[in-house]
This record gives sequence, C-alpha cells and structure tokens, in this order.
Amino acid sequence: MSDFDITALIHHPYRAPDGFLAPQAGVYKASTVIFPNVAAMRSRDWRNRNGYTYGLHGTPTTFLLEERLAALEGGSHCVLVPSGLSAIALVDLALLAAGDEVLLPDNVYGPSRELARNELLRLGISHRFYDPMDAAGLAFMITPATKLVWLEAAGSVTMEFPDLVNLVAAARARGVTTALDNTWGAGIAFKPFELGIDIVMHALTKFPSGGGDVLMGSVTTRDAALHERIKLTHMRLGLGVGANDAELVLRSLPSIALRYAAHDASARELAAWLGTRPEVARVLHPAFDSCPGHAHWKSLCSAAAGLFSVMLDARFGQAQVDAFVDALQLFSIGYSWGGPMSLAVPYDLRAMRGDKAYAGTLVRFSIGLESAAALKADLEQALRRLA
Repeated sequence: MSDFDITALIHHPYRAPDGFLAPQAGVYKASTVIFPNVAAMRSRDWRNRNGYTYGLHGTPTTFLLEERLAALEGGSHCVLVPSGLSAIALVDLALLAAGDEVLLPDNVYGPSRELARNELLRLGISHRFYDPMDAAGLAFMITPATKLVWLEAAGSVTMEFPDLVNLVAAARARGVTTALDNTWGAGIAFKPFELGIDIVMHALTKFPSGGGDVLMGSVTTRDAALHERIKLTHMRLGLGVGANDAELVLRSLPSIALRYAAHDASARELAAWLGTRPEVARVLHPAFDSCPGHAHWKSLCSAAAGLFSVMLDARFGQAQVDAFVDALQLFSIGYSWGGPMSLAVPYDLRAMRGDKAYAGTLVRFSIGLESAAALKADLEQALRRLA
C-alpha cells in the first residue's frame, strides 16, 4: 500500500452512530486516549471521572466495573488491580511507611504473610500476628506505631470466622484503619462497611469471575480521602487491568448471587456428609457448630461460600492423605475457588502454624458447580482407598 492509503485507513472519518444498546457493555481498549483539543487535555484530572486521560487511569469498561463492584460491596469508590495479592499490596503501600506496624490475623492468606515478612520488612514496616478469635487480645496489641489491621473472614484454610464486630471496634477506638479480605464473603454473605470496616479488598479471581480464568482484584472504600490515598499509590505503581479481563468479570457479575448460592448449598451437603465419616475427625465450615467462630458467622451472615476443610483422622499420615487427594476424579488439585470445577488441596497445618489444636492433616475443598451426588460418590471412592 502507498503512504496515502495507510494514512486514509488510520484516519478514516467513519464513526459508528450513538445509541447502540445490548445486554453486555462495550469493551474499550486503550493506552492512548484522544482529546478533542489542548484545553480538554489540560482540564481533565485522572483522579476523578470527569473524562478520560490515559488507558491506565480508566476507560468506560473499567469505570463501569468499578462502579458495579462498589455497589456489590456497599462502598462508594473502587479501583481495579491485576490480582487479589496486588490489592493487598496496594493497601499496604498506600497506608504504611517506615516505622509503621501492620497487624495480621494468624490465619492470614499465605502470600499476605510473605509480603509482610519480606517486602514490607525491607521497607522498615513491621508486623505482628494476632488471634482473630480474641478481640480483647487485639486491643492490647495496638500501639501508636500500629497503622493498619488486616481482617480475614473466614480464614482461607482453617475457616475460623472472626469476631468482626469487636475486632473492628477495638481498632476504631484507637484510630487504626481496618482492611478486610472479603473474597470469601464476595459482597453477598455480609456487608463489611455496615460493620465500620474502612477498606474492602476482593480477589475478583474467585466468585466475581466465576470461570477460573481471570486474575484481578479490587479495593473499595466509602471514605473519599482514604480512596484518594489509595488512588494516588495505584497511579504511582502503574497498576491496571486489561479490558478483555474486565469484560469477563462484567459478564459474570449478574450471576454471582446464583452461583454463590449453588456453591453454598452443595458445600453444606457434602460437609455434613463428610462429618459422618469415620475417616474424618473434624469439619471446618463456618455454618457448622464444629467450626471456630460459628456463632460470629451466624450473627452476621446469611450465606457461606462453597469452601470448607476437613481434618482427617490422625492415624492417616501425609502420604496417605496425599494419595486420597490423588484418587479423587472429579476434584482437581489446584488453588483458588469460586469456579465451576471442584478443587482439593491438602495442607499440613502443624508445619504451617505449629498449632497443636489441629491434630491430623487438613484437606480444603472448593465445591464447584457439579452435582453434589456425583461429588459425594467421588469422595466415597477416594475415602475407601484411604481406609
């Protein structure tokens, strides 16, 4: 082609007419954003949504997803990041500086623990772990250096449901910001901001995506000044998400409540059945009396995620438990949850926590959207091999 043809192709004058409506929102992909004139370029501020400035700061697709996620969580402001862990890191880096301290629950999501032990420590930010079942203990631990308290409900492996009301009250009484990992609750089981929590992070990888094929996270707040701090750090770190990934989450959000309920119902059925098996010493599911913090869950929640753990009898060693997991045919071996496929992962809690309260090896199950009867049959055949 000649230069003239290329130029005409790039600058072709056709513009699609306005007014196209469809069930799904349009997908806008952009790094460069075109301004109508210099005055418009100079007048736009990336910190608010009076216009578009650069793809990293938002497009109609990402703005729409942020608004819908804020509504899901009951917040006012939301930013998107490439993963759940990057959402945790964004909160830490926005609010903490050298000499500050962050308090983490002792059952915290493993990568968050490692972030504190390595990257934050290198920056001069200290951390300590508290018992999420002991609000009075948390209150005692808070010092003038404490600037952030992380909460997790429920614990992502041992499934304790913390005393959120009193944990939040302890932090607020001392002027300390609270941030909740609400991936388990997904904006459905309970409403964090109604408890006085300041920041909600969410691994959109899980229930909002629903397909096991997207990595994304979000950070939501109600306070404009707090959002401003997070948004500034978000910009300086260059965090952004792809338009096609945002599209996938937008497409899945309308069904999140239906999927969450289906995961929940199957998980409760299977957890109850496993609780009757002689191979199982203990079922850890917040909706069950046998799980620490069940009373806290019952006081706050109307639902539970499709996630639970079981402690297998102490007579079974790690090799036997691993063989049990390997024998499962419908349960795949893999991390995460909230997708259509059921997952199983064994954990040695004694090695992870040195906690004598957990005797035996734990297996965490994420229940997908398969039939509960088929999953039960699969568990039964694998348990026969274990015995």
